[in-house]
Amino acid sequence: MTGTFDAEDDLPRVPVPTLADSAEQFLAWCEPLLDDAQRAETRGAVDQLLRPDGPGPVLQAALEAYDAEPTTHSWLDDFWESRYLGRRDRIALNANFFFLFADDPSAHDAFSRAAGLVLGALDHKHRVDTETLPPATRKDAPMTMEQHKYLFSSTRIPGDDQDTARTPYTDAWPGPSRERHVLVLVRGHAYRMDVLGPDGVAHTADEIADGLRAIRAQVGESRGPGVGALTTKARAEWAASRRALLAEGNAAPLDDVETALFAVALEDEPGDDARDDRAVGKQLLGGDSADRWFDKAVTFVVLPDGTAGINTEHCRLDGTTVLALVDGIFGASTEEHAASLGARAQGAPASAPLPFVITEERAADVRDAREDFAAFADGVATQLVVFDDLGSDRAKKLGVSPDAFVQMAYQLAHVRAKGFVGATYESIATLQFHHGRTEAMRVVTPEILAFTAAMEDPAAGDDRRREAFDAAASAHVARAQQCQAGHAPEQHLWELSLIQQRRGASLGAAEPLEIVDSPGWRVLRDDYLSTSSAPSANVRVFGFGSTSTQCIGVAYVLLPGRLVVHLSTPAAVGGQMERFAAELRRAVDEIAALLVSR
Repeated sequence: MTGTFDAEDDLPRVPVPTLADSAEQFLAWCEPLLDDAQRAETRGAVDQLLRPDGPGPVLQAALEAYDAEPTTHSWLDDFWESRYLGRRDRIALNANFFFLFADDPSAHDAFSRAAGLVLGALDHKHRVDTETLPPATRKDAPMTMEQHKYLFSSTRIPGDDQDTARTPYTDAWPGPSRERHVLVLVRGHAYRMDVLGPDGVAHTADEIADGLRAIRAQVGESRGPGVGALTTKARAEWAASRRALLAEGNAAPLDDVETALFAVALEDEPGDDARDDRAVGKQLLGGDSADRWFDKAVTFVVLPDGTAGINTEHCRLDGTTVLALVDGIFGASTEEHAASLGARAQGAPASAPLPFVITEERAADVRDAREDFAAFADGVATQLVVFDDLGSDRAKKLGVSPDAFVQMAYQLAHVRAKGFVGATYESIATLQFHHGRTEAMRVVTPEILAFTAAMEDPAAGDDRRREAFDAAASAHVARAQQCQAGHAPEQHLWELSLIQQRRGASLGAAEPLEIVDSPGWRVLRDDYLSTSSAPSANVRVFGFGSTSTQCIGVAYVLLPGRLVVHLSTPAAVGGQMERFAAELRRAVDEIAALLVSR
């Protein structure tokens, strides 16, 4: 049997793009969104990048030298640190994402549901720890499993200029976590509860459920200090609050929070009058900030009736790894997970409230953070669009890539809702590479402009529209394949710019890269649609928050017989999102009818 990480060192490295290739691709990607003057200015910035005596070749040489160092796993190693840990705004709603799970008929209440999730997660951890979890494959080829090391006992730590991540499998914390406790959050109270006994053996599902039930009963209707609300602040502000907590005698409870295997949030019902998947999704995304610690890599959120989901911090984890955890949990019954773990009755799990010392100043800090986040969350509008008559199987029968089908529908809906084609991001997994993560794909192509124009032209017949659709779908698939192979410009050019900022002067490249201030760079990265998919039958809804003042976040679950699209945008422009949702239904129906009539 191949061990979980056995294939890692044999996986190919992410290729370092050449300067010329990235420059050419960058121009091709941004030109459909530019006017003539903007194209000319952007070409001038590209010329500076490629100038033999300019900063581009020097920075490229530095990147290639970094990639060749024996301790480097990928030329993107530093990039990921800057991209995720360098962001300074809040991560709650802005960066964390959620999955709403399918229902579990075997769970009788919130406590039995939570216990099942705990045991399923512990079984997944045990298989990772013992390296008996089979490596994921694509077309029989192994993929990286590196991120599985960071599912458990991982916590993002705020910093003034850049955050850090406190995780196992590091020099400071070698090997897997041997912690035995989880963090339980309920009504602003934080508890630690041991789900593994003193010898590391798991408690039974009944014992875990009873332990959670006892904590909930102990809390009653009281409200705790809700320290987790501080994790909703902008990162430097949270760093200052965390320093204050440490100075005020909270090192021990913070250590319990940060080393916990994961968090379990037992939340009240959503505040919306109509309890539906959209409302539950909104709660999974933000919820009551007093019952969250958004820096924890994994938080299971369970409502009183057993409805459950997961909220994930993104710095060390991408959606594919979290989906693997979710599918692992639901791939076996709670009884099977317990048997796999050798769980046995050991009496009531040890638990205790975390003894946070809350000064008046810190109480005010928490209160202000909670109120600020509540207002921020209220300022995000969400929508759910469900297609029970469209899925990947139907798209394939229509002769088109399922992802290309939905992406073309998004583009047509956006044109009809807002009157223009806007920059669109799509996340593309690159897990076939050593330490691979994702590549940034920019969706808009000249073929998409032609397709949407044909669909809006009353004089265009079905043959012309089909021809335009086929060309746009083919261009989309080709670009996605390029990105999946690691051939894309944005992250490459971004990292060159970061190298220039970090050590350009010492390299003799003090001249900033004009390309990252060019009209092409600005328009390409100024998203109107930010899209990502999570294909799993165990996920009812996938979602993330709005990413900018104009952007619609589009998170979709594309299954063989169903498509579920979660939309988010600032409430101030929520009307545009509502129009997009309505036009998306129309676009899907029209494209399907067009392809049926071939």
